[in-house]
Amino acid sequence: MRVFFDVDDTIITWDVRLRPGVKEVFARLRADGHDLYLWSGNGRRWEIVRRFDLHEHVLDCFWKPLYRHHERLAELGVPFAPDYVIDDHQEVVDAFPGVRIAPPAHPLEQDRELWRVYEAIRAHAAGADADADG
Repeated sequence: MRVFFDVDDTIITWDVRLRPGVKEVFARLRADGHDLYLWSGNGRRWEIVRRFDLHEHVLDCFWKPLYRHHERLAELGVPFAPDYVIDDHQEVVDAFPGVRIAPPAHPLEQDRELWRVYEAIRAHAAGADADADG
């Protein structure tokens, strides 16, 4: 699947710290055969890929449509629709299959949201595989 992760309050905190589990979950998702992308309403966030050394996991970065989500993909240079999205904004999750992520926990070291997201992606992919077989 093509999995799109939002950046702010999804994989990084308000003070630009990487959320716990990002690298481990990204590695597992890639090992499971998924293609990972970042997108943000604040632009292509390659600086986050560089800062946190996510190059081996993230294939590309895009602008995220903040309204008319499907209609604006081509305008924003997104070459295909996401198969699954992870975002802190419900309207994005309503527009595409995906899961809403909760704000980072305090203290941050206790945050386990990325592992919940990993399980949601696995369940969705298993359901999609089952649909393809049936």
